[in-house]
Amino acid sequence: MQPRSLREALALLDPEDPDVRPFAGGTAMMLMMKAGVLRPRRLVSLQSIGAGCAAISTAGEGELRIGALATLSALELSPLVRRAAPAICEAMPRLSNVRVRNVATVGGALAHADPHMDLPPLLCALEARALIASPRGERELPVEALITGYMETALRRDELIAEIRVPVRPQRTAAYLKCTTRSADDWPALGVAVSLERSGGAVHSCSVVIAAATDRPTRARQAEAELRGRDPDDPSVVARAAEAAAAELTLHGDPQLSLDYKRQLVRVYAGRAIRAALRAAPG
Repeated sequence: MQPRSLREALALLDPEDPDVRPFAGGTAMMLMMKAGVLRPRRLVSLQSIGAGCAAISTAGEGELRIGALATLSALELSPLVRRAAPAICEAMPRLSNVRVRNVATVGGALAHADPHMDLPPLLCALEARALIASPRGERELPVEALITGYMETALRRDELIAEIRVPVRPQRTAAYLKCTTRSADDWPALGVAVSLERSGGAVHSCSVVIAAATDRPTRARQAEAELRGRDPDDPSVVARAAEAAAAELTLHGDPQLSLDYKRQLVRVYAGRAIRAALRAAPG
């Protein structure tokens, strides 16, 4: 089914039927259907519900707004995104390949909730919020709260992500690093996103988010506590934060990488991501 507006799309979703599924770019859904993991009875295409749902804009100087149907390529090439959140543009060329980025959407990346995806942890670190639409109206959730577990979200069956809202903070710097087992654009074995602000040399506020080695993008709050109020130019501060991130999180091993190896990856990449965020230009 191919609705022509967001309202029509919402009306076609059935809150009682898990076999009615919306799809946007379809890059993940098609793979799951081919593998037999997902067998929906009815698909609701979101590709024709209006250009506004793919728009990228700013609300004054304080907020970047990204329509849920904006493609990853649109993010990569947007001058508005580059000015407001340059870490997003810098992450995109290493996210899958250009064919996928041309069709995969921001809303789809969040609704799919695969912990190995690159964009969700970065949006979490940037304190982005999701505007969620339903027949009952709209609500907002932090992206951190939207993703609740392994390929699970807080979305109800008759809800759609309409927009992502990223607060613009001129003094904030951010970075995203990932470790892959094969090519640079492959699924990450570990992803680390960091954003921070400094005041008088010390870290004033920060977010450290770990993904891929966890079942969902997860804040490393002890690592953040090691940074907050301290001068990160002191190498021991970053080292303690990286050690805290490795120690505090519940990690998931796999046939390729043991838990001990992943914990060491967190220790190394958390330190690298913090230092990369410190070197980055403010958004």
